[in-house]
Amino acid sequence: MRRVLGAALACLALACASAPKTLRPTTGLGPTQMPPGQSATQLLAEARASFARRPLPEAVRRAETLFLATAHGEPHDVEGLYGAIQARLWRLEHGAEAAERDALVGSAVEAGQLCLTRAPERAECHYGLALALGVQARERHATAIAGLQEMVVHLRRAAELEPRFDHGGPARVLGLVLLRAPGWPLGPGDAEQGLEEARKAVALAPEYPPNLLVLSEALLANGAAAESRDWAERAVELARAQEARGEPDASGWVREGEQLLAKAQRSLNSAATSRGPWGPST
Repeated sequence: MRRVLGAALACLALACASAPKTLRPTTGLGPTQMPPGQSATQLLAEARASFARRPLPEAVRRAETLFLATAHGEPHDVEGLYGAIQARLWRLEHGAEAAERDALVGSAVEAGQLCLTRAPERAECHYGLALALGVQARERHATAIAGLQEMVVHLRRAAELEPRFDHGGPARVLGLVLLRAPGWPLGPGDAEQGLEEARKAVALAPEYPPNLLVLSEALLANGAAAESRDWAERAVELARAQEARGEPDASGWVREGEQLLAKAQRSLNSAATSRGPWGPST
């Protein structure tokens, strides 16, 4: 998900957005119906087990179908809707065909909107919609500015409702938005606030590698390259341990950590060169 947000926010930083595009209200569900004789609890368990088999594309598609079936069968369901958002965003980042990308983006946002309609006080609805809006900002440039502002609102609300959701996800993702978005007056970007949110995420879930990766990035953005390198090293260490235990996303965390390590080291090398053997160059 860091890659999703990174690409979307890079678009914003380049000012590739214009006026917001209004979304048509839809169900966000698609045609899937709940199979007869199966409970929502059974379907959710099957969906989560199938999604855990990523990166197998067929497993993620099956998970999406089961999540949507749960949402169809339970008029107050939000867990199925949030799971469908996760599956759709994963598909977008892992080989979705060009012909289906726009539909996946739209359906992810619509599922988030429906989730909020069903349960406006559930953290996963605000969080899931924020993630979907981040991808929409990348895929549909006309939505970027309005989408960024909405992301911040929904992430802050998710943090109020359930700060520990997705291992401190609201603070983690908000930290990324603040770090990578353009600053005032175009956007809410603020490196110092991004660092503050990253520290919150690590305090909530200190063993979750993505939190440490965001903190490393935030420290680097605030000129603390040595500390950034230390946190990136810790993130890579944790990610490799989780990869050995079968975590499906851990290999990506390792790559991101290694990239941050390289950036931090380049920053340290550059600082050392500018100082020279007798202190700062003039």
